[in-house]
Amino acid sequence: MQAANQGAKEAGGLSIGCNIELPYEQVANPYLDINIEFRYFFVRKLMLVKYALGFVIFPGELGTIDELYEALTLIQTGKIERFPVILMGSEYWQGLVEWMETKMLAEAMINPEDLNLLKITDDPDQAVEIIQTTIKI
Repeated sequence: MQAANQGAKEAGGLSIGCNIELPYEQVANPYLDINIEFRYFFVRKLMLVKYALGFVIFPGELGTIDELYEALTLIQTGKIERFPVILMGSEYWQGLVEWMETKMLAEAMINPEDLNLLKITDDPDQAVEIIQTTIKI
C-alpha cells in the first residue's frame, strides 16, 4: 500500500490509508494525507470496496488474497458495481488463475465469465488503460 500512497502523493492526488489495528506490523506509512484506522478486517474490506473505482493488486500475503476474493465475490453477486480487478505481476498470479480454471471452473464452482473479472498485467500503463477504459471519471 505504501507504493500506491507514495505514487498518489507524488502525482498530486489525495493519499488515503485504510489501516487495521494489529498488535504488530501495521503502521501508517509516511505518504498518507488521511489515515483511517479499523478495528475489524471486515469493516476495512467493506470500506475498500465501497468507494473503489478499481483494484490494482500486487503480490502479497493472505490478507491480499482475502481482499481479492472479497472484491470478486461482491462483484460476482452484484452486491457492488463491477469495477476492474487487475493483478500486477503475471508470474506471481498465473498459478492462482490456472488453479481457478483447472479446479474451480472445471468443477463448475464458478462460471467462465467470473474469470473475466480478472485482468493480469506486468505493465503499469496497461493497468491505467484498463481502469480508464472501464470507468467514467
